[in-house]
Amino acid sequence: MIRIAVLGAGRIGKIHAANVAANPNAILVAVADPIEAAAQALASKHGCEASTDCAALIDRDDIDAIVIGTPTDTHITYMLRAVRQGKAVLCEKPIDLDLEKSRAAAAEVLRLDGRVMLAFNRRFDPTSQAFRKAIDAGEVGEVRQVIISSRDPGMPPREYVLHSGGIFRDMVIHDLDFARWLLGEEPVQVTAIGSRLVDSSLAELDDYDTVMVLLQTASGKQCQINCCREAVYGYDQRFEVSGSKGMLLQDNLRPSTARRWTADATDAREPLLNFFLERYVDAYRNEMTAFVDALAGKSAMPVTIQDGLQALLLAECAVESARTGLTVTVSSLSRE
Repeated sequence: MIRIAVLGAGRIGKIHAANVAANPNAILVAVADPIEAAAQALASKHGCEASTDCAALIDRDDIDAIVIGTPTDTHITYMLRAVRQGKAVLCEKPIDLDLEKSRAAAAEVLRLDGRVMLAFNRRFDPTSQAFRKAIDAGEVGEVRQVIISSRDPGMPPREYVLHSGGIFRDMVIHDLDFARWLLGEEPVQVTAIGSRLVDSSLAELDDYDTVMVLLQTASGKQCQINCCREAVYGYDQRFEVSGSKGMLLQDNLRPSTARRWTADATDAREPLLNFFLERYVDAYRNEMTAFVDALAGKSAMPVTIQDGLQALLLAECAVESARTGLTVTVSSLSRE
């Protein structure tokens, strides 16, 4: 049994704690959060210990692995503390908002032969997994184009935006990782545009609410990513892969597949699922299963710290492209 501690008792920490507690090959030993009431509430729900000291929890001998769901500026500190003690880590994205700090952390993890998995949950969605299997089986032939539409149901709180690192590092980074995974090749060019169509005051933060990103690999494969902070009709998540032999398409998910025809509406359906917590329930569960299975079987992590570093690098390229209006060559921000 893998003995796990979850750091952070916010919305993502609650998801991870529940999935650890439900995993037959893991034990949720404790949860930690600086807010004592939050830690106690989550611990009581799952019958584990509570703590307000994340560092002390990492140091305990009865903990094998750490799940980091704390604010981004704590990720590297907790990650390296755990790795230096030989403990495995599942860390929420991004590694850090600073690319150089992230590079240094990744280098340290590799030097120590640390076991770190980055939490890009979309890879573990059942339909996403089916996409990957179909691509690997050659069902669509050579991948030519990937299209990703990702729109949130509404703007996050202002305080969240202030510390998010901006839409490219916070929101689009999921799509950038997903694009890499579906394309099967690393993008070498990034073109991005950004607008403030929902909240013009984002100009004060040098941020956007509506963006598009174009990626191109060395062989010419393309990806188009469309993101917006507000979609009044619900959480919009759609993906398409076009290849030499066919196409794969994922539409939005709804509470039910029922469709209705009446005098007032034609082909009416349930609204889209409200947000990522509902949309990616299976993905988060499968992600935790993959992490635990990798530890139990001593196999490679399915998503590595290098994947996290590459996604952040693409986000930085997108930031630079939106700022300058130019296409950015990924190697111009890379470092050997």
